[in-house]
Amino acid sequence: MRACIDIGGTKVSVSLNDGSGLGLIAQRGEPTAKTGSNDAVARQVLRMVDEACAEAGVAPDAVQAAGVASCGPFVLVDGRIEIAAPNICGGLAGPARGLPNDWTTAVLEAPLARRFARLRLENDGIAALEAERRWGALQGVDDCAYVTWSTGVGTGLCVGGRVLRGKHGNAGHAGHMFVSDDDRALCGCGNVGDLEALVGGTFLKSRFGLEAAALMQHARDGDAPALAAVDTLCRLMGRGLYNLVAALDLQRISIGGSVFCHNRELLLPRLQAEVGRHLKPLTSGCELVPAGLGERVGDYAALALLD
Repeated sequence: MRACIDIGGTKVSVSLNDGSGLGLIAQRGEPTAKTGSNDAVARQVLRMVDEACAEAGVAPDAVQAAGVASCGPFVLVDGRIEIAAPNICGGLAGPARGLPNDWTTAVLEAPLARRFARLRLENDGIAALEAERRWGALQGVDDCAYVTWSTGVGTGLCVGGRVLRGKHGNAGHAGHMFVSDDDRALCGCGNVGDLEALVGGTFLKSRFGLEAAALMQHARDGDAPALAAVDTLCRLMGRGLYNLVAALDLQRISIGGSVFCHNRELLLPRLQAEVGRHLKPLTSGCELVPAGLGERVGDYAALALLD
């Protein structure tokens, strides 16, 4: 029995898998812990795994392997990964960000390594990429990316069949690239005006006066200001996607995340058009597709780390 753990800026999800297939049991999710000491997320994960074991009728010590797909960036402290996640750690951008803590990192790997004999922890974009390459929309494609458009913006990258990780496992933090000279939006990482701060679901209400779901519904209903806002979002997100294509010569990008998945019929044509209108020798032949695993990509991302 293995634990599948997905840690995001908004919620933590935990499930169990018996090793015989893709089945996930005893699934549970709850808002990500953001108060108390900076090991709160790790303690939350361990509690949720024990609760899943109780529901499944499994002794906790029978679960000796865990795959963890976590938002980042990652930093190494005494050789162990801690997460400096902009939507979790309030000490990165300071009080103006509005998070209820002053953490600059959240302890993660060390307490989990004490609990599990086998542990693989990867950036959630990388883990989702591996899941999409194994079971989703990126099967058989060697030059590809997975992009999540959700609370924030995250990416997993693959070139020549090789998944890119970087020196600390942080390759793919494309949400913190700059695609505009708009410096009105404070990102949780401390950047002002990066891609995540401009299009991430967390920031849409402060930018446009509506939560993501309401903004997209108004746009579908033909509301002109909402449509203009969506066009702006897709222009900026499209620039980010173009940058990935131009830098890595990609064949396919799979897109997931709550903002995109709930509104893909509205967003996908605009994103494809924005990418395609730039430097066609680079962009022709690159397609944008919805994540094949849909909204479950996070669940299977953690599982992909264990197989």
